[in-house]
Amino acid sequence: MSISKAEAGEVALRTGRGRPPASGVVSPGSAVRRRDGEPRVGDGARNRAMADITSVGFLLVPAFSMIAFSSAIEPLRLANRIEGHDAFSWRVLSADGRPVAASNGVEVAVDGSFADLAGVTAAVVCSGIDVQNHDHREAIARLRTVASRGVPVGAVCTGTYVLAKAGLLDDHRCTIHWENQDALREQFPEIDLTDELFEIDRTRFTCAGGTAAIDMMLALIARRLGQEVASGVTDQLIHHRMRDGDERQRMELRSRLGVAHPKLINVVAEMERCIEQPLSCVDLAEGAGLSTRQLERLFRKYIGQVPTRYYLGLRLARARQLLLQTSMPILSIGLACGFVSASHFSKCYSEHFDRTPSQERRAQR
Repeated sequence: MSISKAEAGEVALRTGRGRPPASGVVSPGSAVRRRDGEPRVGDGARNRAMADITSVGFLLVPAFSMIAFSSAIEPLRLANRIEGHDAFSWRVLSADGRPVAASNGVEVAVDGSFADLAGVTAAVVCSGIDVQNHDHREAIARLRTVASRGVPVGAVCTGTYVLAKAGLLDDHRCTIHWENQDALREQFPEIDLTDELFEIDRTRFTCAGGTAAIDMMLALIARRLGQEVASGVTDQLIHHRMRDGDERQRMELRSRLGVAHPKLINVVAEMERCIEQPLSCVDLAEGAGLSTRQLERLFRKYIGQVPTRYYLGLRLARARQLLLQTSMPILSIGLACGFVSASHFSKCYSEHFDRTPSQERRAQR
């Protein structure tokens, strides 16, 4: 399915566009601050750059997340509507200037290629599934150029991967969708990756994707136009409230499991934390103040599996993410998920997913 430029307005992907206005005035309290509330020393120009965002270039990577892209662009449109003029403008760009398909198969018409970033006051990479399988050389070159001029650079969903590959996240906090965190940490161990909803660190801004892009853009809108406008956009989106960047990405464990037993929840949380070096049932039970028999009864009653089987499933799910999202050697993935040998890893993986790790990786290509 393809959306023409005229039709795109009907789905509100391009409504509210206009000429970039003059740079705005930094409102009181709009400076970027550390988590402890103290401003960063020497970052005045960078803070002004973030508050002066008026024209945004959205770089669409094939199979980008439509919900993350829409969640990033719609707050800008609504801010224009509330203000009664074009406080923000944007350009939608692809590598070759041709329409690009999102992960849901919908093609979006664009305004030009990545070469058309000149004049923007911020650039945002929008990507989605299989981000590591695409050629990002053109995007990286253009992003490095605009970043070298002090232009803020951001990302939604897995766009953080592109920024990391470009070396633009060095010495900056960043975040990415929870499903991609382990892969990004394995590939770029030097970056300061958090598991938060969004991060705004000087002239870099990243979010977890999905509706987290709304909250990140609301924070940027508040810096430029003030809290009242950002609150008005929140109401228009029926978003109920502006979430802080340090809020959790995932549902609470008790909601995900549909279980309220505190000791069981603590054990599962410990399992999720200790993937590379799995704990024994004895250790898990002792940590929760239970006997191993009590622990097994809890798992059978509330989850329908014995603890060892459930734990193995968690480790194999993590291994599958790494197989699909990284180029790590299969043995390294097995070791990172607590398996002592390649043969043991392959056997467990085959029994669980009905294909070997090698077959899983080949099927992706």
